[in-house]
Amino acid sequence: MFIVIATGFMYLKKIISIFLKDFSEDAGNLTDYIDEYDTICAEEELSLQGFYAVFPAVLYSVIFLLGVTGNGLMITILLSRWRQLRITEIYLLHLALADLMLLFMLPFEVVQSITGWVFGGFFCMLSGVLTNLSTLCGSLLLACIGFDRYLAIVHAIRSMQSRRPRVVHLTCTVLWFLCLGLSAPNAVFLSVARADINSSQLSCYYHRYGVSGHDWVVTNRFFHLVCFFVPLASMSYCYTALIITLCKSQKSQAKKGAIRLALLVTIVFCVCWLPYNISSLVQTLVDFEVLRLVSCDFFTSLPPVLFVTRCLGISHCCLNPFLYAFVGVRFRNELLHLLCRLGCSRICLPFIRAQGHSRPSVSDGVTTNSTVYN
Repeated sequence: MFIVIATGFMYLKKIISIFLKDFSEDAGNLTDYIDEYDTICAEEELSLQGFYAVFPAVLYSVIFLLGVTGNGLMITILLSRWRQLRITEIYLLHLALADLMLLFMLPFEVVQSITGWVFGGFFCMLSGVLTNLSTLCGSLLLACIGFDRYLAIVHAIRSMQSRRPRVVHLTCTVLWFLCLGLSAPNAVFLSVARADINSSQLSCYYHRYGVSGHDWVVTNRFFHLVCFFVPLASMSYCYTALIITLCKSQKSQAKKGAIRLALLVTIVFCVCWLPYNISSLVQTLVDFEVLRLVSCDFFTSLPPVLFVTRCLGISHCCLNPFLYAFVGVRFRNELLHLLCRLGCSRICLPFIRAQGHSRPSVSDGVTTNSTVYN
């Protein structure tokens, strides 16, 4: 993850420096630049092919293994007590399913980066729809978790009616169908074709219907921007109100833990997805010619920036289980017992015994768990 952040900031710094340089210059030479683009920038684009072939395979493999393990364990624990799920745990279950859906699409992208798209047109459309669906739904579910915490702590009495399991299940169902409706047009515009005239490799991209396909790409970016900044604003408001409420009440170890978790959740979500959404916004402004950064460095730097920052955003799938589940004492206990049943008793028993000896501190943690996750 640190490698992704460092690489993303390196490319982002490069784009900012190019922007500051080009902004002060006259953009009227755009036509002359386009004529020279193929001859001047082709070599620089070619030098990035090795980056696109190696970096995705390594990084996506790490994200896939960590994310599937963490979300898989969380789903297993939650389903083991399906009828006793608390309110936030219902949201967590849907969030883990959305994360797993996104993670299972990564092997397709790894293969495409190495050999081109070899899975046919149907899987091209399916992967595009599911990737978009899981990304949008994951962001909205994070906002729902923040709003649920806000209702549970800031408006504890008045929110009892709206925090029933049936209402939560209905809310999650509506979110899934809403995001599916926003993602379905991907199946219309996605198709398999050659990446470019000089390449024999196939790519899964928005090749259909020409200009309309490009318009959908821009529209889809707009949906992603809205589904990031609206949940971020909602989380910021809800967690700020939560922290203020907890600070006004009598402080305890449990409440300090809830405050730390609220801050951590918002910061991690912002750090993971903000760079990608800023890069996506810059790309959209370029598409509409609001920004005219007529330099070879810009055109060769922006695609890697988009890719690296997207990898950083996808890595958030690995962090969700640890942020929302495994930090709770109840989840940790259930995880240790699950690992013992899977044959890791030699490793897990010392931790279980240690928790048994520190019973008073665990009771504090149970208070935290019931306060933060009910």
